[in-house]
Amino acid sequence: MIKQSITKDIVAIDRDFEGRSDHAKALAKGPSLDSIAAMIRSYGGELDAHSHGESLLTLLQYRFVPGGLYLLDEPEAALSPMSHLGLISLIKQMAPQDAQFIIATHSPILMALRDSMILDFDQTPLGKISYDQLESVALYRAFLSDPEAYLRHL
Repeated sequence: MIKQSITKDIVAIDRDFEGRSDHAKALAKGPSLDSIAAMIRSYGGELDAHSHGESLLTLLQYRFVPGGLYLLDEPEAALSPMSHLGLISLIKQMAPQDAQFIIATHSPILMALRDSMILDFDQTPLGKISYDQLESVALYRAFLSDPEAYLRHL
């Protein structure tokens, strides 16, 4: 999407600069071409050719560095269940390298990460909660054991 947007900008420059010198066109296109080159250097050439979730995992893979602090707000929104496991794998690779992760999530898969601290923001004062006490974990287990019990009421 980003690359497509920048490409549209370049096409618009060609249209807007019709009849002007090649040098003027090149100067006008410079920032857009630099943006595409930087994106390719940082994230690979075809980031926008992947699904939203694949693109997110690729982006995170390039952005996670040892010693980093990462605040992720519901990353599961872009991820398939299999990609949740991919994100867990990335986190497990970085945590021993002093990277820290604070993740706001409703995903029982992400919350199952071993050695993570789960905080319940629905209680006052804020407190720790175990995985098996989570409402979303109970709901997913119940739903998956008998989907029709839930779906027939909708």
